[in-house]
Parts: sequence; C-alpha cells; structure tokens
Amino acid sequence: MEIRNNVNEKALKKSYQEACCDESFRRLIKTIKADDKTAMKYTTSLQETVKELQNCHQCHGLIYCQNRLEGHVLYPKCSEHQIIFSYVPCKYEKERREKEKNRMTRDKELSLASMAQIDSSDKKRLPVLKWLINFCENYDPNNNNKGLYLHGTFGCGKTYLISAAFNELSKKRISTEIVYYPELLRDLKSDFDTFADRIDYLENVDLLLIDDIGAEKVTEWSRDEILGTILQHRMNNYKTTFFTSNLNIEQLEEHLIISSNIDEMVKAKRIIERIKQLTEDMELIGENKRK
Repeated sequence: MEIRNNVNEKALKKSYQEACCDESFRRLIKTIKADDKTAMKYTTSLQETVKELQNCHQCHGLIYCQNRLEGHVLYPKCSEHQIIFSYVPCKYEKERREKEKNRMTRDKELSLASMAQIDSSDKKRLPVLKWLINFCENYDPNNNNKGLYLHGTFGCGKTYLISAAFNELSKKRISTEIVYYPELLRDLKSDFDTFADRIDYLENVDLLLIDDIGAEKVTEWSRDEILGTILQHRMNNYKTTFFTSNLNIEQLEEHLIISSNIDEMVKAKRIIERIKQLTEDMELIGENKRK
C-alpha cells in the first residue's frame, strides 16, 4: 500500500510540475494564493479552469461559449489548504441576467400599456400615435390589415406604443403576441420539443409584434427557416404583423446579409420584400424613455 501511495504521489508531483510550465497555470496558482502542496492535489481541475479562462478571453458572446456550463467558468478558491471550485458567471452571463431582469420589468409595463395614457405632448410621436389610433378603430381580422415597421432611436417608446394598441384590441378578443426576437431564437434553439407548436402559433396569431429585429446574430437558420417561414405564412394568410427596430429598412437588409455573395443578397432582399408587403414604414425619433 505504501509503495502504491509513493507511486501515486510521484505521478501527481510530475503532473503538477508539467502543468507549472504553463505561465497561465502558474498565474492562477498565484492569484488564488495556493501553496504547491495544496495545488498539486487539484492539478487537473486547475488546468480545466485555465482552459475555460482562455476560452473566455477569446469569446465574443454566450452563443460562442465553449465552456462546460454556458456563460460560466469553473473557478477555484483556496481555503485552509483545500481548493473549492464553483461556477462563476462571465460578463456576458451577467449581462444576460440583467437584461432578463429588466425585460421582466418591461414586460409587466407593456402588459399595462394603454392608448389613453400615452404622452401626446411630443409632436414627434404624433404621426405614429395617429396611425395606431386609426389602426385600432378600423382593424378587422377578416381584412388584409397592414402592420407597422417602426424604427428609430433606442428606448424612444416604439414597443410601448404598439403594445398599447395591442392591449386595446385584445379587449375585443383579438389574439396578440409580442416576441423579443433575439430571445425567441434562443428559445427555439434550446427547446425543440415545443418548436413546431411555437412556430405554428406565431404564424397564426391575429396580431404579432417582432420586437427589436436587427439585434440578433444572423444565421441562415434564423433568417431563412425561422423569420422567412413565419413571414411567408403570415403574408399568405393576411395576418397583421408589426416590427420594431433600431435599424431602418435599408440597414436591416444589410444586417441580414451574412456574406457578400449574390445568393446571400437575394435571400436578404426576399425577407425585406415580405416585410414591405406586411407593413407600412414609419420612423420614431425621441428621447430615451428608459432612463
């Protein structure tokens, strides 16, 4: 038994010495203030931390995360001659959590949005407000009603205004749905069990708002199979569709082009033509009301 322990200890020491040849590994040991005897027991796990930290250094967002737990690093803490590992969120995961928290607050605000409470003192908002009032008064689910492609500055109230109109029409038992587009794509990618039902619902709900289009990372899947499919069905079945974006329609077309080849340009233009068929284009410029 003693001989086996000596062999294991020698193997452990050799593995640790080899790991210490890596400057990043040595820097981590120094950072957590672990002595060699303690750190030696956790060589493999510490090497995993070094690898995950390197992944984070080269990462540009959660969708690119290569770590074992998305958005987290298995990080060590030295305490009384032992090292305890726990998953620590990266900056992108912290941003996601903050956005999620803000979105929950915003969703509650949007659910209470009312046409009667909209501030009409800002003259820049009047054309959009008048359009929405007219839409609410004349909307008929049996007719071909165009929606709105509403673009403009960040936080100027685009989503709130459309939500107020949706809330008004939902009182007449008209089905409405607002989807934050980047989040919708993440949900569809992570939950294939409900994928078909979700797409079917978005294709057929009476009023659909695709919120913040242009904020997503564009892939052929998100553009052609998700957005293109939903828009084609809604266009064919005269389903009213709204969009909000920080990009005007020309900027959105550029955003939808993944590469410079002709096929990509055609595919992006096809999406834009569907949006134009479904909506009227309006701009909303105003102060950031999210302050």
